[in-house]
Amino acid sequence: MTTRQNTDPAGMPADACAQRVDAAGVRHACAGPQAHIVSLVPSLTELLFDLGLGDRVVGRTGFCVHPREALRAVPKVGGTKDVKLERIRELAPTHVLVNMDENRRETVEALAAFVPHIVVTHPNTPQDNLALFALLGGIFGAEDAAARLADELRAALDEAAALRATLPDERVLYLIWREPWMTIARDTYIAATLEAVGWHTLPAVEGGETGAARYPAFDWDAPWLPDVERVLLSTEPYRFRAEHLPELERLAARPALLVDGEMVSWYGSRAAMGLRWLCALRRGL
Repeated sequence: MTTRQNTDPAGMPADACAQRVDAAGVRHACAGPQAHIVSLVPSLTELLFDLGLGDRVVGRTGFCVHPREALRAVPKVGGTKDVKLERIRELAPTHVLVNMDENRRETVEALAAFVPHIVVTHPNTPQDNLALFALLGGIFGAEDAAARLADELRAALDEAAALRATLPDERVLYLIWREPWMTIARDTYIAATLEAVGWHTLPAVEGGETGAARYPAFDWDAPWLPDVERVLLSTEPYRFRAEHLPELERLAARPALLVDGEMVSWYGSRAAMGLRWLCALRRGL
């Protein structure tokens, strides 16, 4: 006598596909090789390709630029905030990847009306990428690639910890916008990444879940500015360039440094690369 195994929606045995829970608390089963994925997050698009899932990506935003050559053939569906819903409907994805910070809630709610699976992400620290790798690797059957990325990240985290044991910490101002001047709160992924290599961001505020407070504007007479030891100019979202450095050194009366915003703010497979890049940057100062 035989018994029939329970199967997931992809037709695979339920015990062969570990279910994963996303940042919204939704449990996802293994999708199977027929999955069609639209990614609305640049760093997640890159992660999908690094997981070996590029052939399943059927749509991406105009800000999804890595890996550059491979993405030329993938249709665009607008930006992270101005998503073209009808274009996504035409592509008929089984899964759409979103992020709590980068995509609008109303967009996600509209997508849920016709997309079978919305996968919500919200990494807040470099360590959170370990769960992110497991989530996407588990859903899309890329567990081995996810484990490899996790090992690379753990090694980068160890390198950052070793660096902090040899160099004194610094208090920094991380600039993301100009006129109005804007920085980051400490409960952001960027701040956690900088802290991992010994750069503590000022002001010492947390923004909670409100977007404006997580990326506060400030004036150059703010009372916390005298405690800043170094100013970091990010290349995104505002495209700070080397020619901005003299202006910032004059305004802050502190040394200023241009940093690659992708290396600091992109989670996913770039997290390990970013930590190693930041470690090398600090060693070279």
